[in-house]
Amino acid sequence: MLGNNSQLYQIHTRVTTEYVKEQSKPESERYVFAYHITLENTGTVAVRLISRHWLITDGNQQVHEVSGKGVVGQQPHLAPGQKYAYSSGCMLETPVGSMRGSYQMQADDGHAFDLSMSIFTLSVPGILH
Repeated sequence: MLGNNSQLYQIHTRVTTEYVKEQSKPESERYVFAYHITLENTGTVAVRLISRHWLITDGNQQVHEVSGKGVVGQQPHLAPGQKYAYSSGCMLETPVGSMRGSYQMQADDGHAFDLSMSIFTLSVPGILH
């Protein structure tokens, strides 16, 4: 994904998810998921992740909004060519849901931009085709 069409501000993202069975209690409508995100600065200007905004939707179309400074207590700075990876999690009341959102970024040259994150699925293994 690109934060901007310019080659100055290019951030590639990768997301993987997993169901955390040992923390989940399906009989109580508690499904815990972990997500792992890697950000790679493929542009030519260093950037800092300032804040995040997520919309987490469960299978009943209930939406939970999460926003705040940084990620997992950090506001990582990525020089050109540098990667930053972190893991976090969420709890749903259904076995399937999704997340989408954005990161608010600040380049060292003063340019601010939003890095959109495409929707990704959270699901208990075997529940989807």
